[in-house]
Amino acid sequence: MFRSILRRLPVLLLQLVAISFLTFSIVRMLPGDPARMQLGPLAPEETVEKLRSELMLDRSIFEQYFAYLKKAFTGDLGASYVNGTQVSDDIAAKLPATVELLLCTLLSIALVFIPWSVVSVAYDYRLPGRVLNAASRVYGFLAGALPDFFLALILIFIFFYLLGWLPGPEGRLGILDIEPPKVTGLLIVDSLIAGDMEVAGSAFSHLLLPVVTLTFVYGAPIFKMLLSSMDRNWHSDQVQFARLLGIGRASQVFFAFKVSAGPTIVMAGVVASYLLGGAVLIESIFNLNGLGQYAVQSVISADYAPIQAFVLIAVVYVMLVYLIVDTVIALIDPRVRASR
Repeated sequence: MFRSILRRLPVLLLQLVAISFLTFSIVRMLPGDPARMQLGPLAPEETVEKLRSELMLDRSIFEQYFAYLKKAFTGDLGASYVNGTQVSDDIAAKLPATVELLLCTLLSIALVFIPWSVVSVAYDYRLPGRVLNAASRVYGFLAGALPDFFLALILIFIFFYLLGWLPGPEGRLGILDIEPPKVTGLLIVDSLIAGDMEVAGSAFSHLLLPVVTLTFVYGAPIFKMLLSSMDRNWHSDQVQFARLLGIGRASQVFFAFKVSAGPTIVMAGVVASYLLGGAVLIESIFNLNGLGQYAVQSVISADYAPIQAFVLIAVVYVMLVYLIVDTVIALIDPRVRASR
């Protein structure tokens, strides 16, 4: 397995270089002159030309890209034209918010939809199973019809404006909350480490609506895949034979779930790669000040360096997700291990 991962690394590196160059070229086609935007509309043309030369904007696209690549390997992702800060520092400050959102969403999907699928298929002869079966059909229709941003606005209107149960889109913490000492950057974890349960509760409540929104919308493909796979494997000849032998229902459920895990993990990897794009809108709506919101602001202001850095992070993230999926599939499926 380790050798298989090592064989894939050169291919992943080539993909990263190719995608980064393509993105670098497309970003440079955005309208607007970064030198003029940085100095302002009243700056003399000579000053603008001098800055354009310093930024290598008067060079060919290949010279600009190789200069950027050389700095990127040292951790220098450039500076923002808009606010003058280092992009690497901005990403270090904003990445934990996005990581916390994605991790909580994936954990929520696993905790909600795995038991739901198992109970609705394996225990459909009981009342909970029949209820969950009916609920799964309703959820299947709604999840495909509600965009994430629209659902987010509905949830804000209901739970913040009408009921007042949850905080509104004011960020990761309340206005009067004091951020805990930074250890991991994840507010819930850092608050628990600091022993501040009040701030941990505030961070959890502020994250609840964004996580529910992403779970509802992006959990649907995983749920449908697991539900259909469980239903198919639960009625397979192997499980029927185990049932005739008198093997316990728990063992039958475990076998059906284990066989169904393969295609579900693949679908989970696909959804996890799309989650970063979903976080872009959700972070903007709930003002979470994460990497997605940072990317949106950079696109609006045509800020080259942050856009390029966000795309690089997105590419690395997707590659890691698929590498993890391939590794997990090989670990749980001996046929895949044998083929490698």
